[in-house]
Amino acid sequence: MARDLLLEIGVEEMPSAFMGRAIADLKANAQKQLDDARLSYKEIRSYGTPRRLTLWVQGLEEKQPDALLEIRGPKKSIAFDQEGNPTKAGLGFARSQKVDFNNLEVREVGGVEYIFVIRKEKGNASTAILPKVLLDIINSLTFPKSMRWGYYHTRFARPLRWLLAILDSEKIDIRVENIKSTNETYGHRFLSSGALPVKDVQHYFQVLRENYVILDQEARKELIRKQVLDVADAAGGHPMENEDLLEEINYLLEYPTAFYGQFSPSYLEVPPEVLTTSMIEHQRYFPVFDNQGNLMSGFIGVRNGTDYSLDTVRAGNERVLKARLEDALFFWNEDNRKPLVDMVNGLKEVLFHERLGSIMDKVERLQTLAVAIGEACSLSDAATLKRTALLCKADLVSSMVYEFPELQGIMGRYYAIKSGEKTEVSQAIFEHYLPRSAGDILPTTESGKVLSLAEKIDNLTGCFAIGLKPSGSQDPYALRRQAMGIVHIILDSGLSLDLAALVGKAYDNFADIQTDSNRKDTISEVMEFIVQRMRGVLLERGYSYDLIDAALAVPSNDITDISNRIKALQDLRQSEIFDDFMVVYNRCHNLSKKWQDDSINTQVLVDESEINLNRSFNLIKYDVYRSINAGDYLGACKMLAGLRPEVDDFFNAVMVMVDDAELKAARLGLLKAIANLCNFIADFSKIVV
Repeated sequence: MARDLLLEIGVEEMPSAFMGRAIADLKANAQKQLDDARLSYKEIRSYGTPRRLTLWVQGLEEKQPDALLEIRGPKKSIAFDQEGNPTKAGLGFARSQKVDFNNLEVREVGGVEYIFVIRKEKGNASTAILPKVLLDIINSLTFPKSMRWGYYHTRFARPLRWLLAILDSEKIDIRVENIKSTNETYGHRFLSSGALPVKDVQHYFQVLRENYVILDQEARKELIRKQVLDVADAAGGHPMENEDLLEEINYLLEYPTAFYGQFSPSYLEVPPEVLTTSMIEHQRYFPVFDNQGNLMSGFIGVRNGTDYSLDTVRAGNERVLKARLEDALFFWNEDNRKPLVDMVNGLKEVLFHERLGSIMDKVERLQTLAVAIGEACSLSDAATLKRTALLCKADLVSSMVYEFPELQGIMGRYYAIKSGEKTEVSQAIFEHYLPRSAGDILPTTESGKVLSLAEKIDNLTGCFAIGLKPSGSQDPYALRRQAMGIVHIILDSGLSLDLAALVGKAYDNFADIQTDSNRKDTISEVMEFIVQRMRGVLLERGYSYDLIDAALAVPSNDITDISNRIKALQDLRQSEIFDDFMVVYNRCHNLSKKWQDDSINTQVLVDESEINLNRSFNLIKYDVYRSINAGDYLGACKMLAGLRPEVDDFFNAVMVMVDDAELKAARLGLLKAIANLCNFIADFSKIVV
């Protein structure tokens, strides 16, 4: 008969950032431990609030099934000596398994004979096994940070306060340090008091509902979403869509009640990004916008409790936010007392990296690198780029960015506008940080694109030059994200750049710094790092891995050119000439791949088929070169595919590997020349046909 198992781990309030993973791990760990214990079940569910993690196993069988255990020992050649007598290894294995050596069996595994113990094990009752299983589930939970409490050794996200473990209505006895399991739970911290007896599993859920705990995190999340939307609608607006904030609030409370609060419209003179950041990051409020998309002088908070004395709660939250907004208004007014350019000198006192100098040193590098990039891709003008690079980091010493670091670039744009800087300069100050994360917007202005590339190339080159390379999952300087940003900006803008030259230029800017890697190695490593990020981007965009690898096999410092060749390969694969082209390439390449010389002594060619192939090849050769140089890779492939009839005639008429050394060399040279011309586009041997 199947029964329901319930485990509740009661804790001090856990950090909201831990909760999502902890709930998922609780379920995954339970699946593993129950499977290892040979306990079958119908379904496992896990729930969580800040004060509890709950595991519900439905349809748990009352008993383990009987099992036939096969325990493999040493090889037969080790367990027996040459006379067939048991060795010390064989006897030791039998002794460790508590069986007579004569009862061991010899079985073959993968062509090798081993000795085995075959043991029948009778299934135990679930109640006898579950205490150990539950303790293993609890102890296997891990957290980004854990702690001990009292004088105990167990580590958990927060101290344990109670344990509830029942099988239907039967209590399961377990103990973690000073906490013994009971059949009691606890409700909402403020809306319920004392221990609450639980009769059985279904009664547990009823008890929590009656004591103001919404256990199901998904149901709680949707309730918060609905409440926030309803409150905003009643106020005549709509809330900011912010799934991360909703997720965080969901794991900060057990019984949500949303409410609308207001602040003075006078604070709206501060940029909206400042107000929304203050509301979200400091207070966990939802900003509210009107139907025109303008920020309203109101916010939505979510209380952990009922609507009792909600006006008092609202007033308290309004007072707290008013103090935050007063600070923001003060910082805004203080920062605007002087033009943005006056903040630049303060960058000399801000350290970028102990080995890479100050932020001012970085600004000077950006000025040089930005001009080089602008000239290379004909974007913007040198004066605008120098001015933008000079000002792009100035807001780092502003009072506002000191208080709200996440507003770097955003405040620089506002201060530049207030200071009368050109629109292009102001916007580029903001855009040079883009993209800030996966899926973020890209720069749109010419100066923004150039400065963003300069910023990221400088960061990559500097870090690689002093040995700060990402390893495994460790990437403290977000170099992978910045390399991805370079790829997205270049590919989406269709820029043609010699990236290796620009990385070299960036390296030269570090001439006064003691580096760990020389110029050549740094350029090579940075280029490989960027190209690998590009490979990932192209895979996400739906290009086949073999086409990507084929194009990447032809070295290029222009990733737009690489991308164009991959697109051409995809078009080729989908065209009617693909089979003809691959026959031409494969027949020429396969026979000549070990031949190094592509010169052709036409004087020794004797068969009409090879003379015709050589003539046809010479007729298209220079047009193919011109098409490749012009970036018309598909056109070049079409011309090469046109050699199919001559190639077929050649292989039908002659044998390449003849005894005549000169004739053999000429024929192999002709095939090598055709294959080499194809290889200017890609290594077609990597394409899966």
